[in-house]
Amino acid sequence: MSLQQPSARGELTGQRALSEWLPRRLAAESRAVLVIGDVMLDGWWSGNIERMCREAPAPVVDVTAREYAPGGAANTAMNLAALGARVSVAGIIGTDDAGVMLRRKLVEAGIDVTHLHDHPDMITTTKTRISSGGQVMLRIDDAATAVPEEALAALASSVRAAVEHQDAVMVCDYGTGVLADPVRRSLGEALPGLELAGPETARVTGGAGATVAPGTTAARPLTVIDAHDPRPWATLRPDLVTPNAQEATGMLDLRLPSGPGRVEAVSRHREALLEATGARAVVVTLDRDGTLLFSADGGSHRTWARPAAEKQASGAGDTFVAALTLARTAGLPLTTSLDLAQAAADVVVHQPGTSVCSTVQLSRYLESFADMALSAEELERQVEVHRSQGQRIVLTNGCFDVLHSGHTRYLNQAKQLGDVLVVALNSDESVRRLKGPDRPINSVTDRAAVIAALSCVDYVTVFDTPTATPLIRQLRPEVYAKGGDYTPEMLEETPAVEDYGGRVAILDYVAERSTTAVVKRIREGEGASPAS
Repeated sequence: MSLQQPSARGELTGQRALSEWLPRRLAAESRAVLVIGDVMLDGWWSGNIERMCREAPAPVVDVTAREYAPGGAANTAMNLAALGARVSVAGIIGTDDAGVMLRRKLVEAGIDVTHLHDHPDMITTTKTRISSGGQVMLRIDDAATAVPEEALAALASSVRAAVEHQDAVMVCDYGTGVLADPVRRSLGEALPGLELAGPETARVTGGAGATVAPGTTAARPLTVIDAHDPRPWATLRPDLVTPNAQEATGMLDLRLPSGPGRVEAVSRHREALLEATGARAVVVTLDRDGTLLFSADGGSHRTWARPAAEKQASGAGDTFVAALTLARTAGLPLTTSLDLAQAAADVVVHQPGTSVCSTVQLSRYLESFADMALSAEELERQVEVHRSQGQRIVLTNGCFDVLHSGHTRYLNQAKQLGDVLVVALNSDESVRRLKGPDRPINSVTDRAAVIAALSCVDYVTVFDTPTATPLIRQLRPEVYAKGGDYTPEMLEETPAVEDYGGRVAILDYVAERSTTAVVKRIREGEGASPAS
């Protein structure tokens, strides 16, 4: 059964309950995920620097602590396990001390290592970072120059058994040679591209609970490719590929501009990226700038990161792809899965070393957005700080009672009109005046928490006036955005915006998505509308 958001006739769950429910529900689904690829061991050595080396102009680090954690594909597996998945790992390690330690740490995390092969001639890839005072001074990489053929053959022969009964298969290919041709061919044979027998052609995907169409023999697991170069994996016709900006442009032999311009530059090549990867959807990770989603059906979505200054954080990309895969495997819409994955990555970037995001940590992070609404006076101070840095302010307003895909698409569009997005929510009494005595469904505290948790939203405030005009005059946003069911002439706020030289922007209106329709379906016990 696909994961369903909780609901009740006449009553919806608020953000506090939802923030607790969603991570726990993902964990309760206990989805089976295979991670196959380049497993590594990350070392973090820290110490004090009080003198220079005599024989060279180099600082001496007196090591005071040594910590180790699974890295690479093994870190992805650790994140999946921390979020409640049943995880198996397939890969190759050595019989050296690093391999023994890596296997032990995976087993302690409850990860199945049946298909993790070792070989005496293999060196377990180890990346050791030397730091002092919170600053990484040096990284030492120890890796095999070639993978033994016997080890490749052993992994290739076990791939089919490893894939059986999995809800998702994640390929983590960082170019060490573990996923060479023999392994790739075996995986391709174990994951055939299933087609309908009739004139309509469509792949069967979705993992456990997926409906098997006539003419097919089995449901195919969700297939996710996280690779430095996804092109060799295009023949698998993956559901998702997750290149970073450098990897995406490397595939297309492009150079990206620095700064915000790279988002637009990547967006211009969405079709080329989909074609090169053979994927149903491409998610390009842009580190501090969040992510961009392009799907083969023409859909798109963006998330915005909440970066930290922590200089020793590592593995946020592994956390992101793990959470994205788990959420998608559990049946959440792709855009929702993307926002949840961004939240998990935001947790990890605030932690030192190679870290994971657990169910408890994700719940606490989502809960932290409760009571996030600022007063107009505090918001005005924050806005002036941004404006002094040359940033453009975008303001939009509305009830945003029961959040749906029309809302999130609209807010993503609004964010792209400037640098800082402020969402002004109608107070509960204001909503009652506008919508009737049985609204809002969710209190303003819950509505503010839901909106604030979206990566595209920077600030939330609440207003109780008949229109947003007083707030607009106070904040003077460069852009005032509203949905496409309005025109500038219809808006009572337009004169206030134009008085100080601001711009009114009318965004796309999604006619088939409305809060009223969602509430009606819930109260009448109807099924969900098609997920995006």
